Order: sequence, then C-alpha cells, then structure tokens
Amino acid sequence: MASKKREVQLQAVINNQSLWDEMLQNKGLTVIDVYQAWCGPCKAMQPLFRKLKNELNEDEILHFAVAEADNIVTLQPFRDKCEPVFLFSVNGKIIAKIQGANAPLVNKKVINLINEERKIAAGEMARPQHPEIPLVDSDSEVSEESPYESVQDLFSIAIIKPDAVISGKGLEIKRKPDFEEFVSFMTSGLSYILVVSQGSKHNTPPEETEPQPDTAPNKPSEDQCEIEAKVTPGMMKKKRDSLQEYLERQHVAQFCDIEENATNVSKFMETFFPDFIKTKSMKLEKTLALLRPNLFHERKDDVLRTIRDEDFKILEQRQLVLSEKEAQALCKEYENEDYFNKLIENMTSGPSLALVLLRDNGLQYWKQLLGPKTVEEAIEYFPESLCAQFAMDSLPVNQLYGSDSLKTAEREIQHFFPLQSTLGLIKPHATSEQIEKILNMSKEAGFDLIQVKKMSLTPEQIENIYPKITGKDFYKDLLEMLSEGPSMVMILTKWNAVAEWRRLMGPTDPEEAKVLSPDSIRARFGISKLKNVVHGASNAYEAKEVINRLFENPEEN
Repeated sequence: MASKKREVQLQAVINNQSLWDEMLQNKGLTVIDVYQAWCGPCKAMQPLFRKLKNELNEDEILHFAVAEADNIVTLQPFRDKCEPVFLFSVNGKIIAKIQGANAPLVNKKVINLINEERKIAAGEMARPQHPEIPLVDSDSEVSEESPYESVQDLFSIAIIKPDAVISGKGLEIKRKPDFEEFVSFMTSGLSYILVVSQGSKHNTPPEETEPQPDTAPNKPSEDQCEIEAKVTPGMMKKKRDSLQEYLERQHVAQFCDIEENATNVSKFMETFFPDFIKTKSMKLEKTLALLRPNLFHERKDDVLRTIRDEDFKILEQRQLVLSEKEAQALCKEYENEDYFNKLIENMTSGPSLALVLLRDNGLQYWKQLLGPKTVEEAIEYFPESLCAQFAMDSLPVNQLYGSDSLKTAEREIQHFFPLQSTLGLIKPHATSEQIEKILNMSKEAGFDLIQVKKMSLTPEQIENIYPKITGKDFYKDLLEMLSEGPSMVMILTKWNAVAEWRRLMGPTDPEEAKVLSPDSIRARFGISKLKNVVHGASNAYEAKEVINRLFENPEEN
C-alpha cells in the first residue's frame, strides 16, 4: 500500500489554469507532462521519473506534474496533438521542451538542470539566463476561429419525413393547427434527421459570389494563392444563404422542417445526437499491427485482450507466413544490427498475426503503447510498454510491430489486406426500415458501399445473378419473387469481401440462421428460404462477372 501511495504523489495533477499558475511558484525544476484528455498522461515515462526522484533525492528543487492541455488556457497550442510533450520549468519560467517520449533525452535534461541548481545553491555558479521558450507547438497553425467554437454557430438541423415527400403532405404538416394531429402524423413513420453544415467559408465557387468594389488587395496568404488565381477581380466574397433559403430556391422547402436558431439547434443536438460533439472531434486512424511468430504462438490471446482494453477496434485480422521480402520490409529498422539475419529467419519460420486497428489517434497511440524497438531499452526506461510486457527470450527486439506513419499504414494495409469487391442484393420484400438496418450492419462490418442502385431485375439479369440454380425446380418461384418489385443491387468492398458478406448474410434458411448465426442478416430479417432478404456472389469470379453486367462503370479493385 505504501508503494501505491508514493506512486500517486509522484506527479501533481494540474487540470485548470489556477493550478497551473500555482505550480509555477515551485522552487527549482518542475518537469511537466502535457497530455490530452483522450489518452491521459504518458505512463511509459513514470518509471523514469520515479527513478530520478529516488536517485537525485531533491524533494525541495525537483518536482513532477501532469497538465491536461484541454483545460488550461496557457497550453492551448498543445491541444489535439498526438505526441507527448514535456516542459521544463525553472523557478516559474518554461526554459525547455522535449516532444515525444524520449527517455534518455529527458533523463539527461533533468540531471543537467538539477546539477545546475545544486551548484547555484552552493554558490559555485551564477544562475544562467535561460531564455523563456514560447508555448507554441511546432505543428500548430494559427486560426482566427477557436477550435471550441459553439456547435450551434456551425450546424443546422433538418427533419425530413419520407412519407410526407411521397404523399406531398410536407406543406400540409406545417399548416396543421391541431398539435395532436401533427404529433400523430410525425410519429406515423420513419423520418430522416440530418445535421448539416455549409462547410469551409474558403471553398467558394465563383458562380455563387457577389461583385465587390475595387480595392487594393492585401498580400494573399499561401493557402489563398491557388483559390484567388482562379477567381477574377470583383468576385471575392461569397453570399452565404441560410439552409431554408437554399431549399426554397430548390423548390423542396415544403418537404423539410429546418431549425437554424442557435439555442434550439443545441437542444436538438443533445436530444437526437448526444455523442455528436465527441465523435466530431475524434481523429479516427487505422494502423497495421503485427505479432511476430513466437508471440503469436505463445501469447496471442493476451495481446488481443490488451488491444481491446485500450479501446482499439480490430477491423481485420489474418494469420499468414511472411515471405523473406515482406519480413525484410517490416524489419528494416534492424537491418544494421548483428542479429538481423536471425530476425528474418525467425519472422519467416511460422505464422504471424496481422491486424488492422482503428482508434481515435490510433497510429500514434499504438506507437506509444509499443515503446522502443529493443527489449533492453524498454525494460530500463519503459517497463509498462508492450515491448517490455511481451518480451521473448528468442530475440532482443519488440515482438509487436506498428506502422510508422499514416502513409505507411495505408500501404501496408493494402498489401496485407487487399480490397475485394462482391455483389450484394437486397430482395424486393425487404422493408425500408430493414434496408436501413442492413446497410448499417454492412457498414459496421467494415464494408464500403461503392455503388448501389434500385432496379427491377429482368429474367436475363436474374439468370446472371443465380447461374447455378437456373435448372432447379424452385427457380420459377424465385423469378416470381424477384419480379414483385425493385431490388437493391450493391457493390460492396473490403478485404475478403465475398466470404465476409456471405458470413454476414448467414445460412440460406432463416430458421437455421437463427440457430447457427443469430446475429446474421437472414436470422434477423429473413422469412423463408426463398424470401431470405439478401443474396451474395458465391466466389470472386462470379462477383466480378455479375458486377460487370449490372453496372456500367464498376470501380476497379
């Protein structure tokens, strides 16, 4: 228990401006871990700070703190940044900054500054005149608008009732004096509720601008040069209509109810989209992760549990044996080490597990969790990192891999999880509500909907879609069922799309699906073997052939 108490007291918690100002009154050196609310303080550096605290034994002149950038005005430049930042304050003046969890550099900086303080206290040297550094993040850009600008200034709410559009009752809804009838009408079927925005004020098409008086132009900024080169003089300021005005100009205003009042928009947001602001501020990123063969064989479940505990979503995973070329590409950072050949031999000796991970600030967060590339450095400076936790005796390197940039992640994901397209079909008997849920299920399963169209299928098209059953006794019943109305035909894309779509559909018989695959589409919405709501291609060749026949310009894989 004593150890835990000491751990809590290691770093002072600074989460508002008053505490920040109070912290600057500290005598001596204060090392400040500036963190974002989404990821918390850098846990990997805490063992180093604890070690320095114990070894230097300077409680009066050495302090550690964690400061939440989101809630401290002074730290505004560091908000929404992925990389850890460490500030060094000496007697209330910020004199140094280190970006990234660079343990050796932080260690050296602390020791040098504490040695200075000791010499100053002993009268052996005068206090150096360290310049105070400006608190501006190197990657930050100055913006005229606050990133925390109220959402009601940016968005409007639109409510569209589909059956009102179909029946032409949109205008009638607005004129109904009887509130009970109005409520009854609005709750009689599905409505679409949209959050809409006009977007960036700089994206101004020339045809929607108004002439302005000729004035001497200011020098354009770099990001304006390209836009202004395409806009003739006298066409620089956009007239921004309200959404209501725009819909009236398009002759569809009678089918929608628009709310643009700031207060009411805020209330609607809280009612219909309570997580909108949180989701809007998230920076979802994909990264490739890989478990090397020994770790995959011995501790796969432990690693996957850790990944899920850190709020990652595993979009894809596959077991594969790497080629020598693939192993060399993934181990390039070790190519000058003596053990490189042994590492390549190990990487190609058995199956590895490749994963596509998704999370808010996913790439940087995964890199932070991994820690350094060698076990020796991880154990000394980052004992809580995955490199240290999952170290194996076979090799002195991190048993886990992560992409080093978003560009690299995209390239590696495309290599290990190449996209495939398949045909998806939603049959005529599916209701509008069921179609909506099926599309949501496909999206949650990671499918991209490349093209979609509603069409009444001809006998020839049905034969192309069902080439293997044209001679079966029930084929005539199938033709009649598919002729009852339009079907929704889709091109669905993801890795291993054919097999994944068939898995999501479930067994052909809905009753069997309810037992074997209760979360599948057919289990949830199927009626019978014939009216089992969805269909998919049997294999990649069939998918390609049918897509080419039904779509004029199918997107290339």
